Amino acid sequence: MVRRYFDLSDDMTIPGRWVLGTPTDTQGREVDDPWMFYRGQQLPDMGRLKLPMDVPGRALDFSLAAFAAPVVHARVASALTELAPEEVQTLPVEIEGHSEPFFILVATQLIQCIDEKATEEFQKWTPEDGRPEKVGKYRDIWGMRINAAQVGDAKVFRAWGWPIVLIVREEIRDALERMGATGTKFEEV
Repeated sequence: MVRRYFDLSDDMTIPGRWVLGTPTDTQGREVDDPWMFYRGQQLPDMGRLKLPMDVPGRALDFSLAAFAAPVVHARVASALTELAPEEVQTLPVEIEGHSEPFFILVATQLIQCIDEKATEEFQKWTPEDGRPEKVGKYRDIWGMRINAAQVGDAKVFRAWGWPIVLIVREEIRDALERMGATGTKFEEV
């Protein structure tokens, strides 16, 4: 059986949609490390986080806040924790002006699976870029493809080397589409 995988991203073409800001703690301070939400690891309990709305508008079931933090409505969180309980963590978040329950979604796996031969184009950091801590890492990727054989049974994960992408297996995509989850955009990888 051939498994298909998709980059789950935020559909920014939806008219009148909201745009969410940087997560803050209960005292209103921005979280210390806003990039932690896409590192592919379980996070400690941070209490109830808050999210400001940078652009007020229509609430979506799936959207990316600042620093690519995935924000999901409770019904999406419930579906994902049911379908991939060991692979996701949901952190409650209060969104300015909304009483409905939302969560920051954390994919807890980081899998080395990028297929460079099948990927359309990519760039890596070089010594000439002046960022020695990034040399050899991906700088940008277009038309990313993964090697499904390296994924195992994972249904929700981040790609090692390019963790900004949130990858879901076909049955996750299908479940979100069946429920009519708003804000989702899928691109096969």
